[in-house]
Amino acid sequence: MLAIRLVKHIEKHSEQLSRELSEKVWNSPRCSDLHKVPPDELEARTREIYCNLSDWLLNKTEAELEQRYNELGARRAQQGVAYSHFLWAITSTKEHMRAFVQREGLSDNAMDLHGELELVHLLDQFFDRALYYAAVGYEAERNRIGGKQRRRKGDK
Repeated sequence: MLAIRLVKHIEKHSEQLSRELSEKVWNSPRCSDLHKVPPDELEARTREIYCNLSDWLLNKTEAELEQRYNELGARRAQQGVAYSHFLWAITSTKEHMRAFVQREGLSDNAMDLHGELELVHLLDQFFDRALYYAAVGYEAERNRIGGKQRRRKGDK
């Protein structure tokens, strides 16, 4: 299955991809709020996706995906990162991965091209769900923080 071979190829180049993405996100004005995130945390997060892509795409359950991205959304809300910047970073991760797959051009025939399309579909599914669960976690944390602030103001 070419999709698996492509995923392994991405994992093999995970350090390079992580470094490139971290630099891209770090320098993007659309992600400038991510400067509130410690650089090592940001790089570890990108490395986690690239190094463990096969696990995320093939082995993790919906519940595990939900838990991880709810936690990540809540963490970014706690750090005061604007949701639009957080969203752009996740979208950039997907685009960076897709560009790598296209750049590597491992499809030599129709079957390989089908495998590449299958991988793109799996990536889209994964990132769409990740964005949704991250938004849920982010919103829940913002509501929790907002509720605390409202209660403090009411105490005065």
